[in-house]
Amino acid sequence: MTPAEHPGTPPATDAPPVELTPEARELIRTLRSKHGPLMFHQSGGCCDGSAPMCYPEGEFRTGGSDVLLASLAVEGVAERVPFWMSKSQYELWRHTRLIVDVVEGRGSGFSLEAPEGVRFLIRSRLI
Repeated sequence: MTPAEHPGTPPATDAPPVELTPEARELIRTLRSKHGPLMFHQSGGCCDGSAPMCYPEGEFRTGGSDVLLASLAVEGVAERVPFWMSKSQYELWRHTRLIVDVVEGRGSGFSLEAPEGVRFLIRSRLI
């Protein structure tokens, strides 16, 4: 399902609501090769602060209280990677472009990259 087909999706704009750094794209390719199709859910403060959490697709249950922000295309990954956020958090961040990056160090959450010695991190820019 694309963001446009999902009822909890923000309206389309010229700027994508989520983008990936080259380092994030490379890590996604690595994780995809090990774990299969992936998904993200932007954490709202539990576990690892407000880090984007990466799971095998479908492992984190989404529902009516979540918004599908983007369906990310990554070269070398056959399927798009959905990026979700809770509606309540989206209301606070809706004027922000999220930039998924990677930094050294392990996060304290359940995200798939933890054993790799790196963690995903959100950088943001007002749009």
